[in-house]
Amino acid sequence: MPAVLQEYNALDFAHASGSVLVQKGSDELIIRHLLIDSRMLMQVSGTVFFALKSNKNDGHKYIPELYAKGVRAFVVRDFANDWTENCSEAYFFHTDNVLASMQQLAEFHRKQFDIPVLAITGSNGKTTVKEWLRILLSKDKQLVASPKSYNSQLGVPLSVWQINARHELGIFEAGISSPGEMEKLEAIIQPWLGIFTNIGSAHSADFKSIRQKIHEKLRLFANASTLICSSENLMLFQEINAFAERNSIEVFSWGKRTSDNVKITDAEESPKGRLLSYEFCGRKHQIELPFRDEASVENVLHCLAFMLYQGHSPEELKGRILQLSPLALRLEQKSGRQNTVVINDSYNSDLESLRIALDFLKRQKQYQKKSLVLSDILESGLSEKELFAEIKKMLEGVDLHRIIGVGTSMQRHLNTVAKGARCFLSTEDFLNHISEFNFHDEAILLKGARFFAFEQIGQALEAQTHETLLEVNLDALVHNLNYYRNRIPSGVKIMTMVKANAYGAGSIEVAGLLQFHHVDYLAVAYADEGVELRKAGINLPIMVMNPEESAFDDMLHYQLEPEIFSFGQLKKFAEKARRRLFYKSSLYKIHIKLDTGMRRLGFETDELQALPAVLAEYPFIRVQTVFTHLAASDEAEQDNFTKQQIERFSKAVDFLSKSLEYKFLSHILNTAGITRHPASAFDMVRLGLGLYGISPLDDVQKELRPLSRLKTRISQVKTIRKGESVGYSRSFSARDDMRIAVVPIGYADGVNRHLSNKGHFLLHGQKVPIVGNVCMDMCMIDVTEFPSASAGDEVIIFGPELLVSNLADEAGTIAYELLTAVSRRVKRVYFHE
Repeated sequence: MPAVLQEYNALDFAHASGSVLVQKGSDELIIRHLLIDSRMLMQVSGTVFFALKSNKNDGHKYIPELYAKGVRAFVVRDFANDWTENCSEAYFFHTDNVLASMQQLAEFHRKQFDIPVLAITGSNGKTTVKEWLRILLSKDKQLVASPKSYNSQLGVPLSVWQINARHELGIFEAGISSPGEMEKLEAIIQPWLGIFTNIGSAHSADFKSIRQKIHEKLRLFANASTLICSSENLMLFQEINAFAERNSIEVFSWGKRTSDNVKITDAEESPKGRLLSYEFCGRKHQIELPFRDEASVENVLHCLAFMLYQGHSPEELKGRILQLSPLALRLEQKSGRQNTVVINDSYNSDLESLRIALDFLKRQKQYQKKSLVLSDILESGLSEKELFAEIKKMLEGVDLHRIIGVGTSMQRHLNTVAKGARCFLSTEDFLNHISEFNFHDEAILLKGARFFAFEQIGQALEAQTHETLLEVNLDALVHNLNYYRNRIPSGVKIMTMVKANAYGAGSIEVAGLLQFHHVDYLAVAYADEGVELRKAGINLPIMVMNPEESAFDDMLHYQLEPEIFSFGQLKKFAEKARRRLFYKSSLYKIHIKLDTGMRRLGFETDELQALPAVLAEYPFIRVQTVFTHLAASDEAEQDNFTKQQIERFSKAVDFLSKSLEYKFLSHILNTAGITRHPASAFDMVRLGLGLYGISPLDDVQKELRPLSRLKTRISQVKTIRKGESVGYSRSFSARDDMRIAVVPIGYADGVNRHLSNKGHFLLHGQKVPIVGNVCMDMCMIDVTEFPSASAGDEVIIFGPELLVSNLADEAGTIAYELLTAVSRRVKRVYFHE
């Protein structure tokens, strides 16, 4: 079995997962993808579904549905007799423990790759440290890392399954909630290196003490060579050292102790955050950290210590560390009513996260008054007496104007540790009395467990915003990707277009999701787009479609693969690559573009004969793909021309396949071609506009989900008298008395000026016309038919309710232009449904 391909046939899979093949399907099985949630089916071909059971659900009941969709491999504990008849083409693997089989498979898979792996555990900061290290290291190595905070008994196997032959370093989180779990994660991750961030009371209910919790977490590093930690928490540091001595592990520490490897000597606030002085290897250094809050400083110091241990120079790290920025994980800050700021940290509620949130609240310098709304802490592992004693210590460190408790234990005990606190039994009870509190000129921290739905309090306190937003539905992206995946032949790869800031949706966020969903290639227009993705930790292969000679060095450095369309360009790139051979031996990948009728970029047909000989002059250049571009794949009346293009391309591919001594991929189909000409998929397809939910084909558009919604809010409503003009150049005059609304969005935000006096937006679910010329920062709409329209009402520019293609028709352009024109000054909000 070629493990580096991340492919398993039925027998190898059964062996690797410790399961028994009890029913063999009709076709040969190759497993590439693991599925544990039927709603997240990404690709039918190569998928195996693990039918997990929980107290709330049973994966076995989704097998018929998945079989109907084309899934042909299932790992089950309970084999139903009727599946033999109703799912006769499927492979079934039986096991006594489905989760254990998935973990065993991941463990086996990990053993096939001899790469260093860093494991991170601790009570807080795991995801932040992992993401920051991904940013710091992405320019040096091909990384594989846990998606989001996949650190559980389920998340870790899914994370480790991502490892393939490209990767040079793995970074995985590991979290536990009860004793005995960490040994399983250690066997899956098999870390060489470790970081122990800190210890706190989160998920402590099943542990007898903090020491037991430390001991259980340390099992992750039983076979590691080095463990990085802080010496600031004395008890944790002592336990780490004792464990390391028993297991012959090197401890690399940072802190204020003389014996620390990275000794912190001084820290003071600076314009950007904190200026840190430290000693390393007998020398004194300074570095500016772009953070002031204690939690972020602690997290970044873990990253600094790891980078120094890995051999990065202190001078080099000065620039890299400044690139880090806070991650939007759980804590949000929004403007509130009556000159307040609302800090919403309603993801969970434990003592450690409360400490972090209170530290953040304390640092809100613009407000003297500070208030706290705190829910019951549900999983502290402490008695109520011990819990509130800890809360009292934390509250004493913050000068709070008022404290409000929500929940039964808060009502019983909060007044004993915080005199004058008001308490309510439920969130609903508090909301019924919220008008009694005169919140103004203050910072308000909402710290609640998810059970208490503190987002309702946030909505009541937050100010009504009038900003223009582009909402990006990431679930729609996955839906559209799956739609096209299900329409290409088995084994055909997918290249996705993320050029032009992913058609306005945000290239880093979109590329990150596509990477998680295992697309094969990304494509950008220019090298700087690819460099941005690399710096953000995107390690998928990236093709650059418009490679400029001035960017060849960056492309070589960041492993970006250029489209080559002429002999002159090929020679220039090859000479750049040849010079790099003196200090870095490698094969440099390129993509050969052929012109089969588009009459744009590409080698001409009569140049093809000479191409193999020229390529042979550069043995360090490897053709990764050969491709061409269809001129009219979406137009039925042009199908004869499309057929000619496909025939020309097929002949060219045949010639090059015989002429080159190695294999390459070929691709011709763009988005429309995937659905209209699927028989010509070749080895790979290129998915562009359809990924973002837009198609010129009506039958396809019905199946897609638009990714983006551009919206704003009315700034002001005016009454216009008959004969009065509106806007620049007086291009519109009122025929009768009317009402207009001014909305704060214009051509600088992406609203095409050709929509002046003829385009439409959506208000209260109905189309309203644009009146007057579109201005740089605003435009006007006719709201005469909406007497209730007022400032603050939401206006949809385009989205699922009003397709961007419809707006493009009114502007006399195409959807591509409007999507890519959305300015970067427009705030993007990403969400999952």
